[in-house]
Amino acid sequence: MQKSKYELKGNCLVIHLGKEIDHHYADRLKEDTDRIISKNYVKNIVFDFEGVDFMDSAGIGMIMGRYKKILHNGGQVLVSGVQKSVDRILRMSGLYQIVERCENIEDGIKQIEYR
Repeated sequence: MQKSKYELKGNCLVIHLGKEIDHHYADRLKEDTDRIISKNYVKNIVFDFEGVDFMDSAGIGMIMGRYKKILHNGGQVLVSGVQKSVDRILRMSGLYQIVERCENIEDGIKQIEYR
């Protein structure tokens, strides 16, 4: 079973995602992320897609749900390291209208800090 790695950097949660984001993985990711958000002052999230080569609609729903939670905190959600196959899905879903893309995690954190 693939695992995610969670990293708190100030009020930003960086989530290093597994290789495939399907229904089962997305559900576990939602639960873990929501628990971390509620226990810590998380204002922003950066999803690290560096190793992801597959994502279905459950992944889109998971990101949208976390976006709604973060929006209430006045924060933002970014995606980094998006591969070509996943980029296509994110574009087609319209997710880039609410979630910003950055080249890497460090750039994403800098974007957040300068807002």
